[in-house]
Amino acid sequence: MSYVGPEMQPPRPPRRFSGGPLTVTLAALVPTCLAGWLIYEATSGPGGSEPARTLPASSQSAQGSSAADPAPSTSEKDDDKGDDGDGEASGEPSTTKPPKSSSRPAASGPLKGKVVVVDPGHNTGNGKHTAEINRLVNVGTHRKECDTTGTSTNNGYSEAQFTLDVSRRLRTLLEKQGATVKFTQDGDRPWGPCVDERARIGNDAHADAVVSVHADGSAAGNRGFHVILPASVKSGAADTSKIVVPSRDLGERIAGKFLSATGSPPSNYVGDGTGLDVRKDLGGLNLSTVPKVFIECGNMRDAKDEALVTSGAWRQKAAQGISDGIVSFLRG
Repeated sequence: MSYVGPEMQPPRPPRRFSGGPLTVTLAALVPTCLAGWLIYEATSGPGGSEPARTLPASSQSAQGSSAADPAPSTSEKDDDKGDDGDGEASGEPSTTKPPKSSSRPAASGPLKGKVVVVDPGHNTGNGKHTAEINRLVNVGTHRKECDTTGTSTNNGYSEAQFTLDVSRRLRTLLEKQGATVKFTQDGDRPWGPCVDERARIGNDAHADAVVSVHADGSAAGNRGFHVILPASVKSGAADTSKIVVPSRDLGERIAGKFLSATGSPPSNYVGDGTGLDVRKDLGGLNLSTVPKVFIECGNMRDAKDEALVTSGAWRQKAAQGISDGIVSFLRG
């Protein structure tokens, strides 16, 4: 846009140049300047002394970002699906495709050489395989169902979805510390495994710690988390005598760190306010030969706890609390 105001002068007519002496002089100088420029380029090119030209930092950033900057990883993208950024949940677990293998190579870190088995409770496919999961298996003290479907929120978010999502987040945190993490199931099997096989996976891995991730299905008004510890059991294939003490240490550390990370209170209906519960009826504990605990992260049937377990941000905190407890146990 142009603007002509009273302070501006009216345009002047263009001057006409004639081919006088000045024009002849300029015509004679052009070939001389061209020859000098060619000589300069020949002596100061790549092998000469002229410094290399560089783009300004802002230009380099703009030109290099598309090729040099790595794209976000799949796991970072999928993490966003669990939380919309303001602490509210989508109500769905991560949709990251699980690996076929139940374990991954460890990275360097303070837990390098340590093996942790994570047991995501139940399986999203159990409901379609009732005959298989209702089969009785020996848990030492008695026989019980191979597995169950687990509970769910009143809005249909299942315990199996919750446990798998928290477990995958937990795996990421532990692997960053250098631990080798193995799963009992990673959404890669149609049902199960049975409780005796879950225990056997931890035993065969010679795990330094095993954590079974769950959420409870108690009455409305019952709130909070609790960690289940193995009782002293010696019956048939069950013998927990060597793991009772280290399992309590593991459980106490997880309970403390879980409280710190999530701000959730210990259960108001189990454990007399300690957040700890000792049981002898769980096959996953009875048959374990390595330190193992269960954690019930909250009560899915209570509206306030439901708001927590369906929040991706809170599930990340839950995973962090469990991880911190495991790390504290393994580092002594």
